[in-house]
Amino acid sequence: MELLRYGPAGNELPGLLDPQGRLRPLAEIIPDLDAEHLSPQGLLRLAAIDPATLPAVSGAPRLGVPIAGARKFLAIGLNYADHAAESNVPPPASRSYSPRP
Repeated sequence: MELLRYGPAGNELPGLLDPQGRLRPLAEIIPDLDAEHLSPQGLLRLAAIDPATLPAVSGAPRLGVPIAGARKFLAIGLNYADHAAESNVPPPASRSYSPRP
């Protein structure tokens, strides 16, 4: 399960990407992906959700900033192609969101 936010800029909704790559809404479960819902307890609650019980989001909505109210975003160096190349290590495999009917 991958957590994300989607929708128009400034009005993003919380969601998740299921193992099959389908976007599922979380707005009826949590108001947003913020520090409270990303705490250890909040993540346990989210991990207990069966994504198949949530409807699929239709269309191809815009993906937004992944965490509400984030002031900083730190990434692992190998996520950057240049750093992976200079380290002589292949970058990690990435998944892309592909809307499915």
